[in-house]
Amino acid sequence: MTERNAAEEKLEKARAFYNSIMESLPAMLLVKTAVDGKVVLVNSAAEELLGYNRNEMIGKTTTDLFPEQDAKTILHHDKQTLLMGRSVEDEYALTTRKLGVRRLRMKEFPLLEEQGKTKYIVALAEDVTVQRETEDQLFQAQKMEAIGHLTGGLAHDFNNLLAVIIGNLDVMTELGSSTPEQEELSTAALEAALSGAELTRRLLAFARRQPLQPEEVDTNALVSGITKLLGRTLGQDVKITLDLDPATKPISVDRVQLETAITNLANNARDAMPAGGQLIIATRNGHLDQDYVEKHSEVDAGEYVVIEISDTGLGMAPEVAERIFEPFYTTKGVGKGTGLGLSMVFGFLKQSAGHITVYSEPGLGTTFRLYLQPSQLRSQDTLLEAPPLQPNYKNDETVLVVEDNSSLRTVVVRQLEAIGLRVLEAENAQIALGVLRDEPKIDLIFTDVVLPGHMDGYALARAINEGHPRAKIIMTSGFPGMRFKDTELAKSLPLLSKPYRKQDLIRMVREVLDKRAEAVS
Repeated sequence: MTERNAAEEKLEKARAFYNSIMESLPAMLLVKTAVDGKVVLVNSAAEELLGYNRNEMIGKTTTDLFPEQDAKTILHHDKQTLLMGRSVEDEYALTTRKLGVRRLRMKEFPLLEEQGKTKYIVALAEDVTVQRETEDQLFQAQKMEAIGHLTGGLAHDFNNLLAVIIGNLDVMTELGSSTPEQEELSTAALEAALSGAELTRRLLAFARRQPLQPEEVDTNALVSGITKLLGRTLGQDVKITLDLDPATKPISVDRVQLETAITNLANNARDAMPAGGQLIIATRNGHLDQDYVEKHSEVDAGEYVVIEISDTGLGMAPEVAERIFEPFYTTKGVGKGTGLGLSMVFGFLKQSAGHITVYSEPGLGTTFRLYLQPSQLRSQDTLLEAPPLQPNYKNDETVLVVEDNSSLRTVVVRQLEAIGLRVLEAENAQIALGVLRDEPKIDLIFTDVVLPGHMDGYALARAINEGHPRAKIIMTSGFPGMRFKDTELAKSLPLLSKPYRKQDLIRMVREVLDKRAEAVS
């Protein structure tokens, strides 16, 4: 072997060693020229995270690849510092091509050639999205726990003071020999003290320190009974509809507290429908799986009974929905609410080893879901995952996922791709119709009901039925199915309620595709 060949072999081994290190990095590696900003080197982690293959990125600038604001961020923030030879470290949000918005922790540093001049800028970025989401949920849970301890302690102390006030007022009343004016003042003071006692009771409910008296309760019977009372209190402008699954299990719960919680939620729904509307109360058996529990550490996996309270009212913005369970937080005007109703419901559910979720869309309404323990003791196997479904998928079956929430869309796409389906995606109805024009052999459309723009999921379904009658459709929504049963189209299409388990999604997709295959054959 000649000296030149030996040198080339050594160089090739060094290059292979260098490439193996770069490709094995779990973090994104991106290198860009300092002068004209063109990408010269990326690794596999960068391809996966950013959603481009390296051939699409090499030779392009970040302005070519990303929205303007993101392009300014990637390898551009504090560029002067980098050109001076110093590194920069920061964390920011980036809108990626396939994964939606991700939180990246990035360190950028210059590569210097001779004479200390910067030739390249290198970025190493770690995706910390899941970590930040977990930290945010932990912070929220700790905040609610701290507020609970504080309010619980204050409520107990305040109750002692109120007990002294109420006791003395009662004694004064029993002594008699007071003037009518004194009696009037005493009665007003007593009423105020009793109102204060009611406030402390709600605070104790939020703090999970109220005494509970659980008993076995027929879920459907309780909901039916409370609905009769609600009909008289909510007014004629609110139509109450029940959707009670006869298979719903009984629950072990404090009956009075649950009735109070449902009444609170119904009253809030009425206030959110000033011009009237529909209140839907539904019951069913449900399950919270391990995937859900990993993101909501305050609840256990297993079987639950679900009570849904849904309205067609004003809905809430996300920043409002995040705070509604905090005590004294209210969007109502002064004198129109204490801000303790929902916090009391929250505390009661937690004290009952249950769970509560809220789904809301501004202008479309709100759905609360109460998760409560079945009355029978849960056996150990209820805590385990449902047995895996083994569907017989074909490689040529194609599903179009239409969902405006990029994070959820990514999850659904991954779940369906993992079982062998070819999956396309769209963030709204207009894009979905464009995909259908380009891809006429789509077998199934899985679409959210609530979509941005002038077409919702059902308008999209009507367009699909007209232009692509052989394609099957599954609807999904955070609102219960009863919300959409006022049209013939809604009645004819299957609806998968959010949140759903992966196995529920797979099973419904398989059933609908099988029906399509039978119809075609």
